[in-house]
Amino acid sequence: MSNAAAMRLNAIESIREHWGWFLALGIIFIIAGVFAIVAPMVAGLTVTIVFSIVLVWLGIMAIIQAFGTKSWGGFIWELLIGLVLLVGGVATWINPVLAALSLTIVVGAVFLAKGVIQAVMSFQMRPHSGWGWMLTAGILSVIVGLIILIQWPLSTAYALGYLAGISLIFSGWSYVMISLAAKRV
Repeated sequence: MSNAAAMRLNAIESIREHWGWFLALGIIFIIAGVFAIVAPMVAGLTVTIVFSIVLVWLGIMAIIQAFGTKSWGGFIWELLIGLVLLVGGVATWINPVLAALSLTIVVGAVFLAKGVIQAVMSFQMRPHSGWGWMLTAGILSVIVGLIILIQWPLSTAYALGYLAGISLIFSGWSYVMISLAAKRV
């Protein structure tokens, strides 16, 4: 048996032994996702605040890294990256509403660009089965991006929260399904 196969069997056995925890985690994710969809502005601000904390942490780590490798030629660049992350995180923490407004534009632009790329890629996949799903996903992504951008700044009130909620629900559902499959095995 290969090392990868042995690791997969260990993972399956671990999931089977702890299927209840996976189920509980899935339910918690689903509840959090429903809350995010019911209160999208609160969820969006929460996402923004968590993002600010991550930026501050990354900034501090990059600054520590810069001083830890001071003899490296890229010290000043690493230090600048750390400072930019740190300042961005602090600014996001101080004014999460303005940060959410900005983040909403970025999210809308990402969906739009992703959708265009997926649509183009789908036509390159065209002789293969499944290319239509790729095209559909691309078109939906373009539509979501356009809705977010056209309705901005109003979309800030719902976009980040809805997206976080949908993601949490799908993550939760996957944990629930994994736990139930593990219980049956």
